[in-house]
Amino acid sequence: MNKIVHKEIFSEKVVKFDVEAPLIAKSRKPGHFIILRVGEKGERIPLTIASADTNAGTISIVVQNVGVSSAKLCALEVGDYLTDLVGPLGKATEIHKVGTVLTCGGGVGVAPLLPIVEGFKKAGNRVVSILAARNKDLIILEDEIAKWSDEVIIMTDDGSYGKKGLVTHGAEEVIKREKIDECIAIGPAVMMKFTALLTQKYEIPTQASLNSIMVDGTGMCGACRVTVGGRTYFTCVDGPEFDAHQIDFDEMIKRLGGYVEEEKAAYERFQVLN
Repeated sequence: MNKIVHKEIFSEKVVKFDVEAPLIAKSRKPGHFIILRVGEKGERIPLTIASADTNAGTISIVVQNVGVSSAKLCALEVGDYLTDLVGPLGKATEIHKVGTVLTCGGGVGVAPLLPIVEGFKKAGNRVVSILAARNKDLIILEDEIAKWSDEVIIMTDDGSYGKKGLVTHGAEEVIKREKIDECIAIGPAVMMKFTALLTQKYEIPTQASLNSIMVDGTGMCGACRVTVGGRTYFTCVDGPEFDAHQIDFDEMIKRLGGYVEEEKAAYERFQVLN
C-alpha cells in the first residue's frame, strides 16, 4: 500500500497528490505513467507521473474528478493509503536537443507535460509552452511549467485569464513568428486532434500522449488499442506517445465515448448514496 503524504486542491474538480513510491520515483522518466486502485474492488486508474522526488521517495499525480473511481480517489486525505500502485509503465518520452520545442497542454494534460518540458529544457532546447483550459480556475502548474520554459502562453476559452481562445490559436501565433522544430501535445483527444492538424499544415513533427481507455496496462487486454499509421498499437506498452500526424483521432474519440452513458449513471448513483 502507498501512503498519501501531501494533497493540494487545484480546483473543485482537480487534485494533486504526493504518494510514497520510492522505487517508482527512482526509475520513472518523462512520459511514464502508473496504474492505481482505491479499494480492493476498485477500478484500475491510469495516471501519468507529473513529478518525482527521489530524496523523499514520492511521486506526484494529478487527478480530475470525472466519475466514481476518480471521486473516491479525490476524497482521500493525507495519511490515507492507496490499495495498490504499479509503475512506471509505458515508454518514456524521447528527449533530445532539436532546437525550439512547442509544448501544448490542455486541462489536466499539463500535469504529464511538466516532466517533458523539464526534460527538453535540460537537453538544451528553447521551450515555448502553451497552457489552455476553459477558464482561469482550470489552469494548473503554471509556475512549475514556467520554471522550465523560455515563454509561457495562457489560453482560456472564456478569456478569464491570459488570451481568449483555444490552444491552437496560441500555437499558430507562435508558429508564424518563429521556427518550431518539434511539438508535444497533451490534453483532451479533440484538442490533440486539432493541434495535430495545425502542425501538419506547417510540417512540424508532433507527438501526442494518448489517454485511451485502459484496463491492465500490460498489453494483454487490448482495451487501449489505437490506430496509428494504419496499424493497431496498444497505448499502454507501445505508447502513450505516438506520431500525432499518424493517429486516427476520430476512431479514438469514438472509443472514448463508448461507456459515457454507463459512467454517467454510475456516477449519479454514487452521488445519491454518498
